[in-house]
Amino acid sequence: MNIKILLAASALFLSVASCTGDFAEIDSKSSEGLGTEQLNADFLLLTNPMKQMQRNLQSQTNWIYQLQTNLNADMYSGLFSTATPYNGGRNNTTYFMMDGWNERVMMNQLEDVNQQYKNFKTIAVKNYAGVNFSHSLAVLSILRIMAAQKVSDAHGPVIYSKFEHPNTTTGITDFDSQQEAYNSFVTDLDLAISALQTSIGIEDNAVLKKSDLVFGGSSANWAKLANSLKLRYALRISYADPGKSRVYAEQALASPVGFIDDNSSNALVNYGAASPLSDIIYSWGDCKIGAPLMAFMNGFNDPRRSAYAKPATDPSVAGQYIGVRQGVDMGGSKDRYGDFSQPIAAAASGDYFSVSNGKNKIFTAAEVWFLKAEAAIRGYAGAGDAGTDYNKGIEISFAEWGKSSAYATYADDAVSKEAPYIDTKNSSNSILAGSPMLSTITIKWNEGDSFERKLERIMTQKWIAIYPDGSEAWAEQRRTGYPVIFKNVLNDSQGTISTDAMIRRIPIPTKYRNNTLNYAQALQYIGGPDTGGTKLWWDKK
Repeated sequence: MNIKILLAASALFLSVASCTGDFAEIDSKSSEGLGTEQLNADFLLLTNPMKQMQRNLQSQTNWIYQLQTNLNADMYSGLFSTATPYNGGRNNTTYFMMDGWNERVMMNQLEDVNQQYKNFKTIAVKNYAGVNFSHSLAVLSILRIMAAQKVSDAHGPVIYSKFEHPNTTTGITDFDSQQEAYNSFVTDLDLAISALQTSIGIEDNAVLKKSDLVFGGSSANWAKLANSLKLRYALRISYADPGKSRVYAEQALASPVGFIDDNSSNALVNYGAASPLSDIIYSWGDCKIGAPLMAFMNGFNDPRRSAYAKPATDPSVAGQYIGVRQGVDMGGSKDRYGDFSQPIAAAASGDYFSVSNGKNKIFTAAEVWFLKAEAAIRGYAGAGDAGTDYNKGIEISFAEWGKSSAYATYADDAVSKEAPYIDTKNSSNSILAGSPMLSTITIKWNEGDSFERKLERIMTQKWIAIYPDGSEAWAEQRRTGYPVIFKNVLNDSQGTISTDAMIRRIPIPTKYRNNTLNYAQALQYIGGPDTGGTKLWWDKK
């Protein structure tokens, strides 16, 4: 496992450290005379866990990423689909929940991200006693929060605040309820923002610059990311706890640290190697673009479409942008839909799915503007004008994808709507004009619309803009009901998931229903059967 390799590497570095000097004696004053190269080399013990934490937000290993995200949240979001009939056609995509697949959501957080967090703190205490790593620890806290959020948005209960402190009575680790977790996320984000605004020591600065794969060592941008996440979480709980939603959002909107609100400060983890999706899409042929995404982009004549997908090569749809509908009969092999449109991610800043220099999109500026737009229609102070925020979100997204010249025409379109979906392989899967699975929302902002109509417009454009972040897209679609996406044709859940309500969560896998975690407590927090049909705490609409 990666953890064992890193621990072995740490032991090696510790041995080297003992031969070259006692790093625990290094402090701000005594290290001022060290050259940058020497100082950076001395802190490899800390930079390695920090880099690994960032990469493990979405695993860089292709098959792990596939199980962690691609075969659940990516598919359920409507942004992606597959042409591969795994397990004889009965699998997560048809609501036959694959227990072994779903282990990776929690495993990644508990055994990769949290473990590296512990490694950093342990090494810092044992080998660099007296050195203040407050900025680095704040960044690690933000990363840990993001990893826990993904787990909570998948399962509900999550091991977070008690991870390092097993129950003293039982000896096992307790879960946080989702409500407890989200409140803890906000509290810890506030602490991180506060820490990032203090002066930074030379050692802390060296570690951050050496290990920061997102912002290259900018504490100010990490504070902006933390505040942007706070606004995200505030809106996430808007139906479950409207009071705290308003308080948290208005705090974030008033914060002097600002937001990730310009593409120059987009939060992207630079892998420095191939994106894990590159193999899944291009080599294995297991991931296709989602039919709902292409239906919206086709109907809207969206110029970002050519940056999101390749035209199909199947003779029946050659040259068209057409995705694969979720939860349909694949016909026994990937040949049926294998030549429908492939996903790409050709952003202005570079190919997110690159085979040599991939990037994991964890937060970009467009999301902030759509969050502000939603906050504005909810009447939250400091959010500004909803229409202005909404249009800025579209504009920023178009710039992100290198389509700025087409923004004005697109934003002024008050007519175009989602296009029907025609399945040339099986007409019974088609979604024809007039179907309730086709949205009637248009693009141009209309201040006279109802709250619900405004919300649908905001969420539809936000959903398009946050591509390829399937985890966030699925969470927001569940929370608000928007955009309207296609329902499964096949439902192999044996009645545990409603076809109309669609899948609401991922069951906690058998691996974590053990005597080291308090699964009985998690069941109480779920508030219903541990199935894909039970709603999460924040899913209250």
